[in-house]
Amino acid sequence: MASERSEMTSACEDACVGVEDAFAGNRKKGSCSMILWGSIVNAAAIIAGSLLGLILPKMSEQFKRTVTQGIGIALCVLGIMMAMKTTNYLWMLISLVAGSILGEWIQVERRFEQAGQWLERLVPNRKESSVGKGFVTAALVFCIGAMAILGAVDSGVRHNHDILYAKSLMDGLLALIFASTLGIGVMFSAVPVFAYQGFIALAAAAAASLLSLEQVQFLTVEVSAVGGLLIIGIGINMLELTKINVANMLPSVVIMGIIMAV
Repeated sequence: MASERSEMTSACEDACVGVEDAFAGNRKKGSCSMILWGSIVNAAAIIAGSLLGLILPKMSEQFKRTVTQGIGIALCVLGIMMAMKTTNYLWMLISLVAGSILGEWIQVERRFEQAGQWLERLVPNRKESSVGKGFVTAALVFCIGAMAILGAVDSGVRHNHDILYAKSLMDGLLALIFASTLGIGVMFSAVPVFAYQGFIALAAAAAASLLSLEQVQFLTVEVSAVGGLLIIGIGINMLELTKINVANMLPSVVIMGIIMAV
């Protein structure tokens, strides 16, 4: 029994070393396609969801509500799993509180809303503007959020696309719902989503090349843990249990990164 445990332990250690070596190799010679894969999948999901929304019959409000609630539950579970990986619960709490205070002070969510209102004013209030309105509305929903930033950073740093895969599922279903009411303009929102997340992923990959593997792994886990709390907030909002100003908490992710880097 002891020898079997020893062999299993050795195998696990070898596997971990192999993963680290592969990760290090990816950081050195990772192609843009690998870094951008999560963003590509996200854009494709939006296009596919939009096409289905245009083809399928109009959905009932009850159906939309059930699908949205299912996504909300899944996001809560994902956020909990991410948050539980931290080994610095006190700093995570401090970052969340400090980030929330800073976000409320500079009114992050309000500025997002103002940007959305400005974009909406660019679209004339005519029937012909349905394409533009669908494009603007969907682009704002898909781009503005913690998952877009955290997922893109994780894609660039670790070549891990799990967050963007989850976001792709959510965006695809939301695109289906939006397209059924706002029209084909929703499908074109895939372009700014890919550009926005792709830029963040490439920037994160460039920054990661300046750090050691251990530093990248540590920072990613801790920053993602705080991001997990924000994802829980997004899930709660989708479940309509209460209204959490998640955008105002976004500075907490930056604060956690700074604290862990010092």
